[in-house]
Amino acid sequence: MTVPAGVDADRGPPMTVPLGHFLVGFAFLLAGSALGVASAAGFDGGLAGLAHVHLLLVGWVCITIMGAMTQFVPVWSGVDLHSRRLAVAQLALVAAGVAGFAGLLLSGRLDRLAVAGGLMLAGFWTFVYNVARTLRQAESLDVTERHFALALGYVVVVTAFGFVLALDFVRPTLAPAGLARPRVVAAHATLAVFGVVLTTVVGALYQLATMFTQTELHGVDAPLRRFEEVGYPVGVVALAGGRLFAAEWPARIGALLVLASLLSFAVVFGRKLYETRVEWTPMLSRYAVVALALVVWVLVSLPAWVADPTDPAATFGPPDATHLLLAVVVGFVLLGTLYHVVPFIVWVRQYSDRVGLEPVPMIDDLYDDRLAAADFWATLGGLVLVVGGGVAEVEIARLVGGVVATLGFAVFALNLVGVVVRHGPESLRVGFLARAGSDPDAD
Repeated sequence: MTVPAGVDADRGPPMTVPLGHFLVGFAFLLAGSALGVASAAGFDGGLAGLAHVHLLLVGWVCITIMGAMTQFVPVWSGVDLHSRRLAVAQLALVAAGVAGFAGLLLSGRLDRLAVAGGLMLAGFWTFVYNVARTLRQAESLDVTERHFALALGYVVVVTAFGFVLALDFVRPTLAPAGLARPRVVAAHATLAVFGVVLTTVVGALYQLATMFTQTELHGVDAPLRRFEEVGYPVGVVALAGGRLFAAEWPARIGALLVLASLLSFAVVFGRKLYETRVEWTPMLSRYAVVALALVVWVLVSLPAWVADPTDPAATFGPPDATHLLLAVVVGFVLLGTLYHVVPFIVWVRQYSDRVGLEPVPMIDDLYDDRLAAADFWATLGGLVLVVGGGVAEVEIARLVGGVVATLGFAVFALNLVGVVVRHGPESLRVGFLARAGSDPDAD
C-alpha cells in the first residue's frame, strides 16, 4: 500500500508524539485485558470491574484517539498543529490520571479518586483546546472534521461528568443537586461511548474507508451519510439526556436515532469494503469484522432499547452485547487502523525521502504478516468466546476467551512495537518525550 494522495505528513507533530500515545495505549490495553481475565477467574478486589472499563476505554481507546487526532487532524486539514508541547502534556496528564484512577479503584482508596480524576480532566481539556485551535485554522470542515469537532465537545462534557462522579465518592455532590448517581453514570457512559468514541470512529472511517479502499461515496451512500450526520448527534444527546433525567420517551427516540444512524453508516462502510480496489490487508480484514459486528449489535440492541432505553443494564444494548460493541466493534477499528497508522508514521519519517533514490519497503512490509494473522485469529476467536460465553452463561468459555484474546492483543502490540524498534529506533530514546516537548521543530 502506498502513501495516500492529498495528505501532507509534514503538518503533523514529530513521530514521537503519536507513537508515544499508541505505545502507552498498548500498555493500558494489556493491563485492562489482563484485569478482565483475572476478574473472570474470580478476582474481585476493590472495584475491579470499573478499573477494567477505565483501563480499556480511557487508557487504550481514548489515548489512542488522542494520538491519532493529534497526528492526523493537521495532516487531513492541511494546517499546523497548534502546539506540540501541549500534545506531549496531554499524554502525561491522562496516562498518570488513568493509572492512578485504576490503582485507587483496585485498592479501595476512593478518597483520592478526585485527584486522579483531576489529572484526567486537565489532560483531556488540554487535548480539546489543542485540537480545537488546530481545527480553527481550516478554511472549511469536511465530514471527518465535523465529526471530530463534535467529539471534542463530548469530551468536555464527559470528563466534567467523570470528575463530578469521582468527587462524589469523597464529598456528596450529586444528591444535594437533585441528581441520582446511577442516572449520571448512565449519561456519562452514554456520552463517552456513543459521543466521544463512536463519533470519532465514524468520522475517521468515512475518510479511511474511502482512502484505503480507493473508492468514493456514491449512490445511496450520500443520503445515508447525511442522515447519520444529523440523526446521530441528535440521538446521542436525546439518549443521554433521557437517561440523565429518567425521561423514557426522549431516550427511546434517541435510541432509535442512534441505532438507525449506526446502521446507515454500517451500510456505507460495508459497501466501501465490498467495492475495494486494493488487495486485502490486516487493516481491511479487521474493518470487515467491524462492519458485520456493528450490524449484529444494532439488531440485538433494538428490542432492549425499545423496551426500556433507560435501563442501566442496557446502557450499551443488552448485557450480552456489551463486549460485542466495545471489544469487537471499537476494538477492531483501533486494531485495524493502527496496523496502518503506526507503519505509516514510521515509513514517512524513515523512508519517504528515499523514494526514487534507493529501494525502500512498502508500508505494509514493515510489520510481520504471520504475526498479524496470528493476532487476528486469536483476538477474534477469543472475543467470540467471550461474547458467546456471556450469551450461553458459560463462565469457562468467557475465561478461555479472555485469555486467548489477551494473547492476541499481546501479539498485536509486539508486532507494531517491532515496527518502531526495527525501523524507527530514534523514537525509543529514553528522553523522547522531553525531546518532543523541548524542540517544537524536531522530527
